[in-house]
Amino acid sequence: MDNKIGFDNSLYLKLQSENILKRIKKYNKLYLEFGGKLFDDYHASRVLPGFDPNIKTKLLIKLKDKAEIIFCISANDIEKNRIRADLGLSYDNEVLRLIDSLRDVGLYVSSIVITLYKGQPSAQKFARKLEMRGEKVYFHNYTKGYPNEVDIIVSDEGYGANSYIETTRPLVVVTAPGPSSGKLATCLSQMYHDNKRGTKSGYSKFETFPVWNLPLKHPVNIAYEAATADIKDINQIDPYHFNAYGKLTVNYNRDIEVFPVLSNILGKILGKDIYKSPTDMGVNMVASAIINDDIVQDAAKKEIVRRYLRAQCDYKKGQTSYDTVSRTQYLMSELDINSSYLKVVPLAKQTAKQSGYPAIALELPNGEFVTGKTKKVISASGAVILNALRTLADLGDDFDVIPDEILMPIMELRKKYLHTNCSVLTIDDVLMALAISSSTNKKAKKALDQLPKLKGMEAHCTYILRSAEEQTLKKLQINITCQPEFISNNLFQI
Repeated sequence: MDNKIGFDNSLYLKLQSENILKRIKKYNKLYLEFGGKLFDDYHASRVLPGFDPNIKTKLLIKLKDKAEIIFCISANDIEKNRIRADLGLSYDNEVLRLIDSLRDVGLYVSSIVITLYKGQPSAQKFARKLEMRGEKVYFHNYTKGYPNEVDIIVSDEGYGANSYIETTRPLVVVTAPGPSSGKLATCLSQMYHDNKRGTKSGYSKFETFPVWNLPLKHPVNIAYEAATADIKDINQIDPYHFNAYGKLTVNYNRDIEVFPVLSNILGKILGKDIYKSPTDMGVNMVASAIINDDIVQDAAKKEIVRRYLRAQCDYKKGQTSYDTVSRTQYLMSELDINSSYLKVVPLAKQTAKQSGYPAIALELPNGEFVTGKTKKVISASGAVILNALRTLADLGDDFDVIPDEILMPIMELRKKYLHTNCSVLTIDDVLMALAISSSTNKKAKKALDQLPKLKGMEAHCTYILRSAEEQTLKKLQINITCQPEFISNNLFQI
C-alpha cells in the first residue's frame, strides 16, 4: 500500500471558498445547495487521496459569520428508515448527529425541513422529538404542478404553499443526510418567498461529484456512478453547456433532465435567466486541486470495485436490486478491471480455501499482507487486526499480546450471562482486551499504538461480516469489503 497524495486539499479549500464568495456578492442572500456529505465524506477521500473528508465543514467555518444551515430530510426516508450505509445510521439519526457536530464547531444550524410530507406518522414523531428540544421544524409538501406546470409551481399554490423559513444571514446552506431529500425544492421555495418580500436572492450548488471538467469516463466520475448506482445516476455530457459555450463538460442525468424546468422556474421567480446550463449552477474546483492524476485514477478504480462488492452483499441480504449489482459490474468492465484489482480479494479467498476457515486479508502500509481466520476463540476480523498490530509493532509471532486469562472470561461472559449467539470473540472484544492488557503489558501497549496506521488500508473478508464488526472496521477507517456469502445458515444475524 502506498500512501502517496494525489489531491492538494489546501489549494482546493482556497479555490472553492473564493468562488463561493464571488457568488454570494451577487445577491442579498444566496441559497447554496450542498451535495454529498458535510462530515465524513469518505467516498471523496478514497477517490481523491489527500482530500479531507471534513473539508466542507472547514470551508463553512471560514465563512461562519456569513452562513447559516438548513437541514432537509424527506418524510419518505424517515418512513422507510433509510440508512447511511457507510455509518450504519438511519437518516433521521444522521441529521441529529450532523447538527450536533456542526454546532460543536461553532456553526449556526437554524432549522430543519421535513420535505415530501404527506402526513407520515414517523415524520410527525421525528418533528415532535426535535420541537421538544427547541428546534425550528417546517413541513414542506409535494409541490403542486411540478415539474411541468411552471405557472402553478411559481405561485401561491406551488412554492407559496410552503411555509417560509426565516433566515438571517447572506449565505444559507441547504443540506441533507443524503440524495433526493428535497434540497432544490427548498431553495426554490425560499427564493419565491424572498422575491415576494423584495429580497434579491440567488441559487447555486456546492458540487464534488461528478467533476465537470474531468473526462466523462475518468475513473473519478465513474466512481460517482458506482456510488449512486442504486438511484441510477448516470454521468452525461451537458448539452446545454456545449450549446452555450462550445465546451464539453460533465454533469449527471437528473440535473440535465430537470434543467429546462429549473431554468424556467428561476426565470419566472427572478424575471431573468441567470444560468445557461446545469454546469453553470455548480461551484466545483476539484479538478484544479488534483496534483497526481495517476494516483487519483488508481484510487477511483479501487473504489468502483468496493462498490461492486458492497452491491453484491446488499443484494444477498435483500437490501438492493440486482440492477445495482449489474450496473456496478458494467462500470468495472468500462475500465477493464475486476474484483482482483484489490489485491486483498484473491489473497483472502486463497487463505480461506487453503485453511478451510473463513478468512480476512489486510494490506499494511508497507505493502505487506496479513491474514486472519475464524477459529475457536477469535473471529477473523479480530484475528486479522491482532496480526496486523503484532506485525506493525514488530512483535513476531508473540501470542501473549493478550493473555488467555483476559480472553477466556470475556468468552464465558458472552456465553453464560449475555446469551449471545456469537461463538467467538469479536473485533470489539479483542480491542477491549488489548486495551486492558496495555496497562500492564508493554507488548500490548506497543501493539495498540499501531492502530492509527490501519487508516486507509484495504481488507477483504470471505463472508458477510456482522454489522457491528463491519462498523468497527469502518470506524478504524479500514476499507473493508466482503464476499457475498453468509458465514452460517442461521437466519438471524446481527
